[in-house]
Amino acid sequence: MKKITLIAFFLILSCSLKAQQPYTVEYYYKVKWGFFDEFLELYKKNHYPILVELKKRGEILDMEVAYPINHGPESARWDFRYTIVFKDYAASRNQELSRSVTEELYRDQDQFRMDEQRRFEILIEHMDVPIRLEDPEEWE
Repeated sequence: MKKITLIAFFLILSCSLKAQQPYTVEYYYKVKWGFFDEFLELYKKNHYPILVELKKRGEILDMEVAYPINHGPESARWDFRYTIVFKDYAASRNQELSRSVTEELYRDQDQFRMDEQRRFEILIEHMDVPIRLEDPEEWE
């Protein structure tokens, strides 16, 4: 019985530790031709401040923006990648906190919704890619 209890304890501990690990997601955006500046303006106005607040609250550990230098084929094209390292998986899924922060930052919710609708209208594609980062030196 003690052996089963000990095994169960270590399984729970293992799952708990995994849940506490940083969780990284890359968000890719492909914008309609000619609308990138408007998209970026709306992103900076409406979405970025929410992310900054979540970082202040410790839900986000790090953020990074990337833009491609050259264009690839249209099927593989992306215009903007935003990478977020959340403190853990649960932080990446906390819709209630995101909603609360949004309501705090944007008193005019109707205008916020209109701006966000426009931001997504000018997108061709949006893709969220959870990734696992590894140090290749650990392969040795």
